[in-house]
Amino acid sequence: MNRRGIGNKYEERAAEYIRSHGARILERNYRNRMGEIDIIADDAGTICFIEVKYRKDDASGDPAEAVGVKKQFAICRVADHYRMIKGLPEDIPYRFDVTAIKGEEIHWYKNAFSYIMF
Repeated sequence: MNRRGIGNKYEERAAEYIRSHGARILERNYRNRMGEIDIIADDAGTICFIEVKYRKDDASGDPAEAVGVKKQFAICRVADHYRMIKGLPEDIPYRFDVTAIKGEEIHWYKNAFSYIMF
């Protein structure tokens, strides 16, 4: 299986996990020229922009730590675009999460990072 196929498999696992914890998936692989957000979900009225990271084992490092500042910045810009295109009001709560998958373990880190301004 190629990298994209592996990514799709684990993004699907992450989406199932998020659904099983009560959130509703709004979008998958939302893209624009600035980048991509793996999953956008509604978690009890909070819009969640979720990056999915997978690592086979400890040898590749912790997947939760694999979302660097550059990626965070890109996710924030794509989130701005999504909020504008969807006409979401300024006062709707939102956050940036990471779903980390290592082997068979899945962790959903809510508020994994803060919004980064330009």
